[in-house]
Amino acid sequence: MAIIDPFDDTYFMKRALAEAQLAFESEEIPVGAVVVIENTIIARAHNLTERLTDVTAHAEMQAITAAANYLGGKYLKNCTLYVTLEPCQMCAGALFWSQIARVVYAAKDPRRGATALGTTYHPKTVIEGGILADQAQQLLQAFFAKKR
Repeated sequence: MAIIDPFDDTYFMKRALAEAQLAFESEEIPVGAVVVIENTIIARAHNLTERLTDVTAHAEMQAITAAANYLGGKYLKNCTLYVTLEPCQMCAGALFWSQIARVVYAAKDPRRGATALGTTYHPKTVIEGGILADQAQQLLQAFFAKKR
C-alpha cells in the first residue's frame, strides 16, 4: 500500500489560494503566496499594494521578506514558494536574489509574467506552473469583473 503524502503541491497551493481570497476580500488583486520548508509553512502573504500604497507590495515580495525574517537570513535555498499567479519581472528578480529552490505557481500571466518577459530565475531554481490554475484564474476574473 502506497503512503500518500498530504503535504503535496496541491495542499500548499490551497493555502496560497486562501491568502488570495483574503486579498480579494480586502479589494486587493487576489494573489496569495506561501513559503514552505520541510513541509512547514514559514511565511504567508497576499497582495498589499492598495493598503500600503506601495507598488512593490506584491504577495511574493511580502512572502520573501517574511520567510527571510523567519529563517534569520536572506537566502531561501531550501524553500518553495507557492503563488497563485506567475511572478512578474520584479518578483522574479527578488526570487533570483533569494536563491529560492523552487517556485510553483497556479495561473500563468501571459502579459506580465516573468516567462513572457524573458526574465530568468536563479539557475538552480526549479519553476513549475499550473497547480490549481483554474481556481486561481476564476478568483482573478471575479475580482476584475467586480471592478468593471
